[in-house]
Amino acid sequence: MADIQYQPQKLEAEIQKVWDENQTFVVKEDSDKEKFYCLSMFPYPSGKLHMGHVRNYTIGDVISRFQRMQGKNVLQPMGWDAFGLPAENAAMQNQRAPAEWTYSNIDYMRNQLKSLGLGYDWSRELATCHPEYYRWEQWLFTRLMEKGLVYRKMSQVNWDPVDQCVLANEQVIDGKGWRSGAPVEKKDIVQWFVKITDYAEELLQDIDQLDGWPEQVKTMQKNWIGKSNGLQISFPIEGRPNQTLDVYTTRPDTLMGVSYVAVAADHPIAHKASIHNEALASFIEECSHTSTSEADIETMEKKGVDTGVRVRHPITDEIVPVWAANFVLMGYGTGAVMAVPAHDQRDFEFAKKYALPINAVILPEGEASVDVSEAAFTEKGVLFHSGEFDGLKSAEALEAMAKVLSEKGLGEKQTNYRLRDWGVSRQRYWGCPIPAIYCPACGVMPVPEDQLPVRLPEDLVPDGAGSPLAKLEEFKNCECPQCGGRAKRETDTFDTFFESSWYYARYTSKDCTTGMLDERADHWLPVDQYIGGIEHAILHLLYARFFHKLMRDEGLVKSDEPFKNLLTQGMVLASSWFTQDESGKQDWYSPLDVEPITDEKGTIIGGKLKSDGTEVQYGGIIKMSKSKNNGIDPQTLIDQYGADTLRLYIMFAAPPEQTLEWSDKGVEGCSRFVNRVWRQVHSHLESGAVVAGTGSEGLSKDAKALRLKLHETLQKVGDDMGRRQTFNTAIAACMELMNDISKFCVAGDADRALMQEALEVLVLMLSPMTPHMAQSLWESLGKEGLVVDVPWPAVDESALVKSEIELMVQVNGKLRGKIEVAADADKDSILNSAKENEAVQKFLEGQQIVKEILVPGRLVNLVVKPSA
Repeated sequence: MADIQYQPQKLEAEIQKVWDENQTFVVKEDSDKEKFYCLSMFPYPSGKLHMGHVRNYTIGDVISRFQRMQGKNVLQPMGWDAFGLPAENAAMQNQRAPAEWTYSNIDYMRNQLKSLGLGYDWSRELATCHPEYYRWEQWLFTRLMEKGLVYRKMSQVNWDPVDQCVLANEQVIDGKGWRSGAPVEKKDIVQWFVKITDYAEELLQDIDQLDGWPEQVKTMQKNWIGKSNGLQISFPIEGRPNQTLDVYTTRPDTLMGVSYVAVAADHPIAHKASIHNEALASFIEECSHTSTSEADIETMEKKGVDTGVRVRHPITDEIVPVWAANFVLMGYGTGAVMAVPAHDQRDFEFAKKYALPINAVILPEGEASVDVSEAAFTEKGVLFHSGEFDGLKSAEALEAMAKVLSEKGLGEKQTNYRLRDWGVSRQRYWGCPIPAIYCPACGVMPVPEDQLPVRLPEDLVPDGAGSPLAKLEEFKNCECPQCGGRAKRETDTFDTFFESSWYYARYTSKDCTTGMLDERADHWLPVDQYIGGIEHAILHLLYARFFHKLMRDEGLVKSDEPFKNLLTQGMVLASSWFTQDESGKQDWYSPLDVEPITDEKGTIIGGKLKSDGTEVQYGGIIKMSKSKNNGIDPQTLIDQYGADTLRLYIMFAAPPEQTLEWSDKGVEGCSRFVNRVWRQVHSHLESGAVVAGTGSEGLSKDAKALRLKLHETLQKVGDDMGRRQTFNTAIAACMELMNDISKFCVAGDADRALMQEALEVLVLMLSPMTPHMAQSLWESLGKEGLVVDVPWPAVDESALVKSEIELMVQVNGKLRGKIEVAADADKDSILNSAKENEAVQKFLEGQQIVKEILVPGRLVNLVVKPSA
């Protein structure tokens, strides 16, 4: 017999070649089949795949293969989120053009993806840096310009005064530029914005259509959009007739407790007051160098300066001071908030620090007093110390105060959204050029359609001192499309979220040259299954939903939402190990290089390097990362065990939405299982030709039990992989079945036919996870064609009918034995069998049975007492 040793590297290369030659995963539209569009979020081509990639793409591939076996026409494409800042950083470090770096990474990572056996339709591959891709988002942007859905306005950015460039938030480290080390300044420059706020209500309402999304993600989206009902209130400014300071509040019930108004450091009121206020000017300067991210503001020390400006309370006319505070942002709301220290913890801490009044005006329902000496009372309740509004419940205050303020011309009800318009311009090079032209005579206008795409020069090497496009005269200079005069081209590029917001749609019409999309988009969309990390739950998914609605309103798609079902896979975690010198400097080591040391309970207490025994400290189970050197290179495992073992482990180690803790032993266990299946099939084949099976007819008791187990497992695995998407339990069921198969003693042709059936079904059930091995074993079992084209096996309902059942036998509620009876046995015969059971009889000696209880299909309980 031929060499049957399992050699995954050789086998997998051969099978992948067959897939390529047969174009197995190239798919065309087919109206006779139910379509299934499965999409994993595309990667940034950073250089090498990491385990997070492997997990994401393996999950998608397993789902795709399973759905194909259900008879569906499956589309699973792949591409590259190729623009972005990392390419510019790498280009500066290596003195290479970002394009060269990006394309070489794409080539390397494409080969890695293929080595994993991922069933992609590579004919649809796209990269967002290709002009034939980004020309269409430029086209859509010009349409939005014509519709008035984009605009330019001054916006604050992080400015590096040494490198003379705008920095992303992640490039600001401890308030300094990541390259220059210079203190970062806040600077106002003109930016492009898209009016996502025009779609805020629709984006919010349509979340209710997303039945296939995790509730957590839907809640995050709702909170980000942040619809609220409240009052817009005007505080008249003392000494400035007809001028007001406007605030928006969702807690008008606390209005009578206002003790100060806080404005952003860059609010016009603060800037004007700072002219004659050195302390305020210094504070504004300090704030210009601090982070404006909400997370940082939440945790930073609350600081402020009295501006000297005073406003009048809109109802009581009392004088209220205006403070500039670092916790108020100009970009949110009006850039001013009414501060009620007694009923807002942030306002409370600020008031305590600066000795400002704390006036309680809300009582807990049913209480006569409220204590705000140590902390704010932030719940709703009943108004008191609120004049004419005393006794109102918080929920009633909105209407009452709106009426009074409206009559005074100082307030009105207003619905607000936390969502802000999408700033899409970036002062960087490696991105899609914004298709706008500036003419001194004609103003700002879109690039005409026949001049698209505006191509990004790909041979530039950025030096960090601003965008190379802004210095490139041949790019900047152009003719005005309206008057023909000299004009300038926009040198800003799009935020890379712009490209990733519609790539899923372009896959459906990748070769369309006459438009952004064609009729094929409506055939495939919406995406049936979208897969990606929870870190994209807000911005990417929100922008993609918005973009889909923009494309719908342009007549490009008919559906309202892009993604029908969403699976957010968990992170991949691994052990971390390090040594630390006297200065505190840490060196991190790969988990593959460390032998863990455990105590008697198996708890890790340390480790030592496998190479020389050096002791290393345990840093815990953390997310795989380059900085902690605890990432496992997928290629190392593919070379050692083969792609099928890695795929099986990824799907078996944890449910897809949970974090996966990496385990070398787990990988080894999956490798043993794969080898075991391989050996079992070839051991079966060594016995010669197989007689066709005849179902359960003529089978022995043990054979019937195995066939029952086989079809019970098939039923469970189909449900786990389809409806429940709990792939780990599906694999566990296959492993359990494998145990029963390996224990089964073949005694004749009927048994051999059953073994053949069991192994064929097992191979098919495992094929989405281990497609290479499955293909080889399928052929070895005498089957023709590709496993991926074989329908999912049907459950034989007759095999699920049990001829005998096992019942527990209890005596006075305690388990004393087990009996097997015919599935259709009557009550008397079951009770007789229980009493005649040898293990049970010794507990009945000298006892009188006073009660006989039968729970059908489960147990018999004999209640006894000593005989008289």
